[in-house]
Amino acid sequence: MPSNANHVQPYTNPRRGKHLSSRSIFHTPHRADRIPALLGILVALTTITCSMGARTATEPYFKPPNGISPVEYEVTATSSVTELLATLEPTLLPVATTAPTAIPTPTPGLVSTNTPRIMYNTQAGDTLPVIAVRFGVNPDDIYPTNPIPPTGLIAPNELMFIPDVLVNTTSAERIMPDSEVVFSPSAVDFDIRAFVNEAGGYLSTYTEYMRTTATTSGADLVARVALENSVNPRLLLALLEYQSGWVYGQPGNLVQSEYPMGKVELDKKGLYAQLVWAVKQLSIGYYGWREGLLTEIYFSDGVTARLAPDLNAGTVALQFYFAQLYDTQRWVLAIDPTQGLPALYERMYGNPWLRANTFEPLYPPGLEQPPLILPFLIGQLWSYSGGPHGAWEHEGARAALDFAPSSVEPGCVDSDLWVVASAPGLVVRSGNGVVVLDLDGDGYEQTGWAILYLHVSTQGRVPTGQWMDTSDLLGHPSCEGGQATGSHVHMARKYNGEWFPADGPIPFNLSGWIPHAGTNSYEGTLTNGSETVYASQYGSFESRIRRYAEIP
Repeated sequence: MPSNANHVQPYTNPRRGKHLSSRSIFHTPHRADRIPALLGILVALTTITCSMGARTATEPYFKPPNGISPVEYEVTATSSVTELLATLEPTLLPVATTAPTAIPTPTPGLVSTNTPRIMYNTQAGDTLPVIAVRFGVNPDDIYPTNPIPPTGLIAPNELMFIPDVLVNTTSAERIMPDSEVVFSPSAVDFDIRAFVNEAGGYLSTYTEYMRTTATTSGADLVARVALENSVNPRLLLALLEYQSGWVYGQPGNLVQSEYPMGKVELDKKGLYAQLVWAVKQLSIGYYGWREGLLTEIYFSDGVTARLAPDLNAGTVALQFYFAQLYDTQRWVLAIDPTQGLPALYERMYGNPWLRANTFEPLYPPGLEQPPLILPFLIGQLWSYSGGPHGAWEHEGARAALDFAPSSVEPGCVDSDLWVVASAPGLVVRSGNGVVVLDLDGDGYEQTGWAILYLHVSTQGRVPTGQWMDTSDLLGHPSCEGGQATGSHVHMARKYNGEWFPADGPIPFNLSGWIPHAGTNSYEGTLTNGSETVYASQYGSFESRIRRYAEIP
């Protein structure tokens, strides 16, 4: 949960192992090019759970709908947790590839005029600086066919010619649309409870005790994590089925029962903790790619892979997620469109790309933030207590800002100051420290602009269903709803379910104040003309800020 504590940015990895010469393993534009040895492996290792515990060969992990014959799995019986955990260690298989080579890092501005260029059609969410990072070139080396903004969002399907300087990359095959990874309009009508109950697997009877919601069903846990993190519930269910068979069947061993997303760590035991871990990885991959902070992935077997520069964020989210669980061999299997997670996903929900045609691009050309005000009343003294940081969990999109009320006491204390609506909108969620304002008023926070306010006290908090005008009272700042070192309000924006970076191509603009990210999360400044305030969790003098009457 968001807090006032500073956290190091999540996208760095100290491991630097061998680089995979991936044109022979990962970069496979034609299926006939796949290595024969891997074809046998793909058949034998349809999921990573094929040697993880007791199950008979007639009990499938995945029972697909519509009469599709399930794949049967052979599993070796084990008798102890130690043995179960031991089966999770990756078994490296021979890789038919050339010797590992380093990924070239071109010197900015020194790309030769003779360097071959490739054509790239822009995607929703692209910016020129991020495209340059992904392709390993300088922005000046990119030739667009139409004028484009130097820092703002570029309209989708703009043709560019970019120097081809990357030698070894993963496959450029896209395996999941963006709208199927974020909780987008495509999932507004998805009934999680009905789907889980109809599937009839272990998840339909599972319950877990939560401090805020007491005994909670498995379906409701998926719904909660999906909503809070704005991750598509369809994807969470598919990953749960792929890892442990919870949706259509039963877990086959203790590991699958207690660590159903496959991350075996004692502090991640149980469905809720596993789902929280999973959405963190998906968010790091998705938003790290969006913001140009992630260009490589690392595997447990010491292999480093440069991501193909023309991938979409949804595909990178899955690639990054599976890289946190598997070595290179099982990673290849997991993302395989015919036998891995993408194939399972289509069997469960139909073709995601056909659905995406209706809802993408998630960002329309010319998208702008509507006018927003600072989230407190005119004349009050507050502190800018947190620069750009995670929208919900600490990792992922750096979409949130924190503001703390002035107080004579430090820590989590009651405040009589008010958090106010930054724009007109409908309250579509209120509870557990959260207020969500739907600015288009259609009743869904997955469509159009929505603003999340976190750490809003129960006392005086506005109820769901109430229409708010700009500057109407939402509630009091507090520590409710997550980890916090002092009373404050945490706010973040999303559009069509995707979190928007606070300091990005469409930066937060609150009464004319614009944020600028610091080196680490929670650091940075707010500027308004010649005025600057500095983020500080201690409420120091340079972090103080007031809202003045807006000029009509």
